[in-house]
Amino acid sequence: MQNYCKPIRELNELRCFVFKHLCEENDFELDAYQTTEQILHRKGKPCGMLFCLHGPRSVKLTAVWELDKNSVLFYQATGERSNRVHVRTAVGLID
Repeated sequence: MQNYCKPIRELNELRCFVFKHLCEENDFELDAYQTTEQILHRKGKPCGMLFCLHGPRSVKLTAVWELDKNSVLFYQATGERSNRVHVRTAVGLID
């Protein structure tokens, strides 16, 4: 089953979508915990972005946006993938 999100045109929209999804999926209050992100590179070129939500009791929930497949992979604190969401129009959000 493939999930799709609404069209995303800006990096901030992608950021909000990812952190909202992580919070809803894990019953966390939105904007209650620290978040970080890092651009991922392959052969010196951006290939995606790693998002991390630092929850209670040192819990870390992550998501990876794959630029080439234009999808976001969501992971639980155990490292197990929980969901994949295809993103529309996000190509080119990072340089």
